[in-house]
Amino acid sequence: MILVGTSGWQYRDWRGPFYPEKLPQRAWLEHYAERFATVEINNAFYRLPERDTFAAWRERTPGDFCVGVKMSRYLTHIKRLKDPAEPVKRFLDHADGLGDRLGPVLVQLPPNLKVDAGALDAVLARFPSGIRVAVEPRHESWWVDEVRAVLTTHAAALSWADRLGRPTTPLWRTTDWGYLRFHEGRATPRPRYGRSALRTWAGRLKDAFGADADAYVYFNNDHGGAAVTDAAAFARIAAAAGLTPSRTP
Repeated sequence: MILVGTSGWQYRDWRGPFYPEKLPQRAWLEHYAERFATVEINNAFYRLPERDTFAAWRERTPGDFCVGVKMSRYLTHIKRLKDPAEPVKRFLDHADGLGDRLGPVLVQLPPNLKVDAGALDAVLARFPSGIRVAVEPRHESWWVDEVRAVLTTHAAALSWADRLGRPTTPLWRTTDWGYLRFHEGRATPRPRYGRSALRTWAGRLKDAFGADADAYVYFNNDHGGAAVTDAAAFARIAAAAGLTPSRTP
């Protein structure tokens, strides 16, 4: 199944386009989870929520809901992948509050961090085998065979990413599941995605993983509710292409 969602749900400008005007913000997660089957938690990158917060999100969402969580910037941007044991353990101790709602962990690297395959290998070795990890490097020096081999060895996904309708990463398949992030489209009104771009990406997923593709797709173009509209459009396009998307509005 292709799990389709957005990167976060707490956006004030979604009131009206997605959330009913009179719906209190404390009920937004429930509203979101009725309409989507997954969300990517971005705020964990800036400030790691307490375990009780993760546990509360679990209690407020249905049993089939999946939460992708972005790794804390302490490991990626402050420690710059060095000495990963404590940061990874602390992150997982907190995120474990999600229980069976915990989906993949996204490790997004700084744009000025150049390739260090050994450091990445050490980081991925700290995750238990039952935890899915996707890695999103953002410096071109990472696109080498050694990095691809490290990802493959640890069954970690290279996070495919799109900005302005173009891939910002190689389209490597390094494990049996995929991870795709849409950052900003070129359609009007910005930052929406056009149907042609979405069809192209659905085709890429199908070509790489087959009709029974197991993948996570998140729209990070939150402004004006574009992510919600584009996620729903992508799900329809994916279904037309023979893939099986999760629920969307």
